[in-house]
Amino acid sequence: MTNHQIEPNNWIKLYSDYLFNYTITRVSSREIAQDLVSETFLAGLKSMANFKGEASERTWLISILKRKIIDHYRKINSNKGKAEVRMSYNSDTEAEGDWLEERVADPFDKTAEDTLVNSELGDAIYDCLGKLPEKQAEVFKMKTILGYDTETICNELNITASNLWVIIHRARTALAGCMEKNWF
Repeated sequence: MTNHQIEPNNWIKLYSDYLFNYTITRVSSREIAQDLVSETFLAGLKSMANFKGEASERTWLISILKRKIIDHYRKINSNKGKAEVRMSYNSDTEAEGDWLEERVADPFDKTAEDTLVNSELGDAIYDCLGKLPEKQAEVFKMKTILGYDTETICNELNITASNLWVIIHRARTALAGCMEKNWF
């Protein structure tokens, strides 16, 4: 297994755009995304001694960022801290620690046109999400974008599973109508 080195002086240059793009798809505003990325870098600096070199720097920073995003959603819920979200970093494959690179598209493997189209589509989706009632938007993001399981969302928001699916259905219907008007 390769031992990766940590170079905090290069983090902003190497990872800030990637971490921001990752975050903006998971939270509701650019300001929150920027704050979460800054908090990630600060947490990384504070916990540099814990970096074992088993994963790449980027993978390590993403794992910190994921926890920051989860903490963000915990803070905005009325049932703060009641639900427990567990994240497993273990892998059954030989490429342990590289799971993120395997599942996330390489941001450098895109043409300028792809980037523009994806950016415009993302803006249209977030504009439509912003038009949804707050609870619908939050449930949709947690289930569809963040990939939380039903039980976690129900515990976090203190709702039943059937209520969750009604909210998801309404959000999807509203988003489809909005996207049809604004994107197609």
